[in-house]
Amino acid sequence: MSTSPPELIIEAGRTERQYWQDLWRYRELFYTLAWRDIAVRYKQTAIGVAWALIRPFLTMVVFTVVFGKLANLPSEGVPYPILVFAGMLPWQFFSTSLSAASDSLIANANLISKVYFPRLVVPTSAVVTSFVDFLIAGIIMLGLMAWYNFVPSWHVITLPLFILIAFMASMGAGLWLCSLNVKYRDFRYIVPFIVQFGLYISPVGFSSNVVPEKWRLLYSINPMVSVIDGFRWAILGGESTLFLPGFLLSLLLVIIIFVTGILYFRKVERTFADVI
Repeated sequence: MSTSPPELIIEAGRTERQYWQDLWRYRELFYTLAWRDIAVRYKQTAIGVAWALIRPFLTMVVFTVVFGKLANLPSEGVPYPILVFAGMLPWQFFSTSLSAASDSLIANANLISKVYFPRLVVPTSAVVTSFVDFLIAGIIMLGLMAWYNFVPSWHVITLPLFILIAFMASMGAGLWLCSLNVKYRDFRYIVPFIVQFGLYISPVGFSSNVVPEKWRLLYSINPMVSVIDGFRWAILGGESTLFLPGFLLSLLLVIIIFVTGILYFRKVERTFADVI
């Protein structure tokens, strides 16, 4: 005896109460969108996913030469390429997620305007797709460790915690920007500027310990400071230290951005189909 599949009824006022359950019901759509984004990103490319390795590697080389060789900045007792790449990993994840999530709703305008599904699926799938690039780029970090015979300390067991913080920062900022981009298309021009400017004001190519002590707390207003410093503390150990007051301030800002991003997205989500 065959049983019919459960019937989903969409009623006014009901979807709000069942929104988070709907996210689970539409998990197959999430998988489909994520896989599609991965396939499209590397479709008809000569070297495919190797681009996820080439970009951070070349950036690491440039930063190593500029900050490590020419500026001769301290490397916290580890080879400078490892110092740079420990900061490059979370930054690449954040910047790629920001770019992908901010444009995700516009790129799926036809889908959003025709059928119902929790719109949160779209930017979330974009962030998860960027996380795949993050995992691929991690191969370079393992290669650098093997090349320099570098063995991480016990701090490395805390790395999943800082990956979670990086995800919250990426998701929160992505939700804000994709929501605003639906109504104000100017944000498609603002996001590349944010990514480029943020690369230079974040401690990617250098250790945040070079910032004078009196400016450390102010510098930590940048939410990515906690993410990058946390990654370095977890991966490098040894002489790498966390400026705890600044880390807590930066972490607080990440949490605020994440929570308010979700709240704002949910507030304007019902208008997406009309405005987009």
